[in-house]
Amino acid sequence: MQAESAFDPTAVSPDGAMGLMQLMPEIAGAFGIADPFDPRENIMGGTRLLRELLDAHHHNIPLVLAAYNAGPAAVARYGRVPPFPRTRGYVKKIVGLIADAHNAGGD
Repeated sequence: MQAESAFDPTAVSPDGAMGLMQLMPEIAGAFGIADPFDPRENIMGGTRLLRELLDAHHHNIPLVLAAYNAGPAAVARYGRVPPFPRTRGYVKKIVGLIADAHNAGGD
């Protein structure tokens, strides 16, 4: 949520992603989210998506993050983190945030 929306539940991306976890409208609809700007619904949908991506990519964090950012189809098409600068930057940023949290004892 820090990287996605800076913790702003009303955030909307230029691509149309909404809320804290920046859910695309089709994801929100597929998960039955009535109000993607409701923090509880948004977090429940975003964490469900992350769980599905973790399972699909066998807990390979860079692939999970790339799929969350660029979509599962892009990761499937390339078989790796897609060569999109925005996606590569996103993966690097989140992996860094995770490392920082671990180093600070925030497991």
